[in-house]
Amino acid sequence: MTGTWVSILPPLLAIGLALLTRQIIPALFAGVWLGTWLLTDLSLPGVGDALLDSIGVHVLEALTDAEHMTIILFTLMIGGVVGIIRRNGGTDGIVGLVTRWAKTRRRGQLTAGGLGVAVFFDDYANTLVVGNTMRPITDRLRISREKLAYIVDSLAAPVATIALFTTWIGFQIGLIGDAMGTIGVDKSGFSVFLESLKYAFYPVLAIVLVFAIAATGRDFGPMARAERRAAGGEVLRKGSQLGGSDALAAELQPNDDTPRRLVNAVLPILVLVVTTLIGLLVTGEGDNLLQVMGDGDPFLSLLWGSLLAVIVAAVLSVGQRILTITHTVDAWFSGVKSVLYVVIILTLAWALSSLAEQLDTAGFIAGALGDTIPGWSLPAILFVVAAAVAFATGTSWGTMGILTPLAIPLAWAVLQAQGDASPAGHPILFASVATVLAGAVFGDHCSPISDTTVISSLASQCDVVDHVNTQLPYALYAAVIAVVAGLVPIGLGLPWWLAYAVAIAVLLVGVRLLGTRTPEPAATTAAPSAPEEERESLTMSP
Repeated sequence: MTGTWVSILPPLLAIGLALLTRQIIPALFAGVWLGTWLLTDLSLPGVGDALLDSIGVHVLEALTDAEHMTIILFTLMIGGVVGIIRRNGGTDGIVGLVTRWAKTRRRGQLTAGGLGVAVFFDDYANTLVVGNTMRPITDRLRISREKLAYIVDSLAAPVATIALFTTWIGFQIGLIGDAMGTIGVDKSGFSVFLESLKYAFYPVLAIVLVFAIAATGRDFGPMARAERRAAGGEVLRKGSQLGGSDALAAELQPNDDTPRRLVNAVLPILVLVVTTLIGLLVTGEGDNLLQVMGDGDPFLSLLWGSLLAVIVAAVLSVGQRILTITHTVDAWFSGVKSVLYVVIILTLAWALSSLAEQLDTAGFIAGALGDTIPGWSLPAILFVVAAAVAFATGTSWGTMGILTPLAIPLAWAVLQAQGDASPAGHPILFASVATVLAGAVFGDHCSPISDTTVISSLASQCDVVDHVNTQLPYALYAAVIAVVAGLVPIGLGLPWWLAYAVAIAVLLVGVRLLGTRTPEPAATTAAPSAPEEERESLTMSP
């Protein structure tokens, strides 16, 4: 069954059930079960064996992977950090500071977007820091959890994939350099990557769209309905599956006499960010700063940062006599409990992704969509192929790893056939590199089985399926404009700078025509105290 149409059934089943039932865990497990059955024995008795192997083999293998366990550990540790700074009043300190400026829904969204760009060096760190920091503020301003999850998710990977000092760059440059070597062109992976940034239409348009939506206050599709609901006081859809509870939120509620000190939240977060950056420099090697950061170990660095952040948050709480050691440990454990739900989802998503790899789902999709490709349409078609692979497998990095070694030789062969192949490169070649990276990010944005989708939902405390349903129209909108106004004209010879001007103009005009404004609630212009804020919000679990 590997490499055939059957290989796409497990991810399709998981995605379909998730969207139909709004229950992500049973949907993912059903996909794992089906994938296990396809890999082992398609007989009727094999159904029972596959059920047992789902947990005893594939889920267990997902948990024994070193990188997966590192992600789980730093997710648990950051949950603990959030628990402590929530209980010691530090989170309310941030709320008090930011709401001095962000007193409207528009300013609150712009603040979240600005923080999303500021934490540019890693997508995981971005989602966890921005989501957890901004959630109490956006709740106070009656901005829906779906909108916060969208802002977090749509800035994390797009920023990381085009910024230079990020944890992505080493992986991307390595793939590009190896592929360039196979076609005999003496250009470094880094130089090709820099040239390809001119054609990274989807990441750029996704970032522009976030700020256009925030600045204009206009929304469309399911997000508009979510925002109207939030403006009425319901920042979270009733019946949402979060993995938290009101009891858990009550455990982390600071006492009325607890001081709301900004430093108690900001210092642990700064320690997390700075330690992670230093960790990238310590664990990486290279001739310049870009190479060193790209070669660094992001997972280990984040683990170091989260550990030190927990220690700093605990020392601040106990040292100022805000919390006792016992209360600090209790707050840490409550924060850890709040992220157990996402750990389960991540584990099942990893198991499903591994099964998709063994079934060669990506190979089938790439082969089915990429048999006959006209030269002018190559960048656009590669974007679609990469998006389909990332959507089905739930991994942008895996998609880049699969398709980059195929896309560059394919683009070179097309250019040779047209007589346009040159050692100096060609826009079609550079655009093909960029669109594989961009398509992988787009497919990852749309997939409910993606780890970044799940983590964005966790940090924003938003139902995963609600997040996908509300983000999907925005991601599709940016992707269609990227293809129609960017990649196709580039293939036909339009200069990249003119294509960007046209694409951004179309995007902004479309927001103006399609979007509707959500009325600004009168309550958001006030500055209630932290306890009043908690009573106004439906859910404030970390």
